[in-house]
Amino acid sequence: MAPNDSAETNGEATGTVVGRRKAARYIVPFAVAGVAAATIGLVPALADSGDPELPDITAQELIEKIAASDQEQLSGTVKVTTDLGIPSLGGLAGSFAPGAGSGSGESGASPDAKLMELASGTHTLRVAADGPDKQRLSILGDGSEYSLVHNGDDVWGYDSESNEVYHAESDGSGKAEEHKAPKGVPATPKELAEEALAAAGDTTSVTVDGTAQVAGRDAYKLVIKPKQSGSTIGSVTVAVDASTGVPLKFTLAPSSGGKAAVDAGFTKVDFGKPDASSFSFTPPKGAEVTEADELEAEAGKSGSADKARKDLGALEDFKGLNVIGEGWNAVARIEVPGGAGLPTEGSGDAPAQAQQFLDALGDKVTGDFGSGTVFKTRLVNALLTDDGKVYVGAVTEDALVKAAGSAK
Repeated sequence: MAPNDSAETNGEATGTVVGRRKAARYIVPFAVAGVAAATIGLVPALADSGDPELPDITAQELIEKIAASDQEQLSGTVKVTTDLGIPSLGGLAGSFAPGAGSGSGESGASPDAKLMELASGTHTLRVAADGPDKQRLSILGDGSEYSLVHNGDDVWGYDSESNEVYHAESDGSGKAEEHKAPKGVPATPKELAEEALAAAGDTTSVTVDGTAQVAGRDAYKLVIKPKQSGSTIGSVTVAVDASTGVPLKFTLAPSSGGKAAVDAGFTKVDFGKPDASSFSFTPPKGAEVTEADELEAEAGKSGSADKARKDLGALEDFKGLNVIGEGWNAVARIEVPGGAGLPTEGSGDAPAQAQQFLDALGDKVTGDFGSGTVFKTRLVNALLTDDGKVYVGAVTEDALVKAAGSAK
């Protein structure tokens, strides 16, 4: 078993991880990024069938092993569980997609419309990759399946339940990139590990904490923990394949304890070349096919494009994004245009029932900053002050109130 060896990260070693060409760039939507990018984690108990005896390795060597991994061919099954303490988005997913429910040009098979549901609950995915131009991700449902296939210049999305197809292709100018799911979205254990290591710095401790078996393969356990108090993140554990350096399992444990907030790990994995048929797709007979270019044109005609531009213009009214603190205790401070906070009781800005609903969602707090309402999940908390400022961070309520007070 490897010793409990530690290393202080300084950004140089971890920067290598992100700078290297990522193996198997799977296509997964923003919903997962919102959950994972700032709040990444691993389950408390790795799938374990005994601790294998492996050569000793330091934390720095294991980080470098991840960085050096260039495994571009693999296939397998991934189980993803997200528990932020918020209601499931499964039935509401379409409501969060641009133009959803408005008839303003949206396909039920497009990545943004369908994959939002990965932000909560437990899901089983089948993945396959053969280099940077061929990937497939399928979400398995009860008697249905949603698949996203990238093959060269083509990106296909298919929802078997509705028999809808989404298609985007390149015109030779690289525009197919615009139609893929948003970049920088961690979906596989490797991508999650890269995000976590990129965030590590001198406020972080990284150790090797023994070994495990994941998906039938021997692995080292890399544990990432904040040194600071006040973070809602307790630890991140990455099970790294001892042979290839590919992260096999990634879990974030909140500092409050209980179930993991985010758990993504292979239950089966094969590093051989996937069959070419994995990346071929032909729309089934009778399927409704929507072209990405048609959606853009329809959105423009309906005024959705103009509305989006106005919304972006409104963002310019914000007085900037300021960061208070550093490392795991960093808190973002934003000023709402017009300085409008939540409507207060008796202000006439909201009906009594609406005010009661808002009060039920958050906790009223006071401090050196004044007064406001804290809205909480298991990892990310937000304070909206009565004078229209927003403070957001993966910190506890006390740390959030303290940060807001220090900004006065």
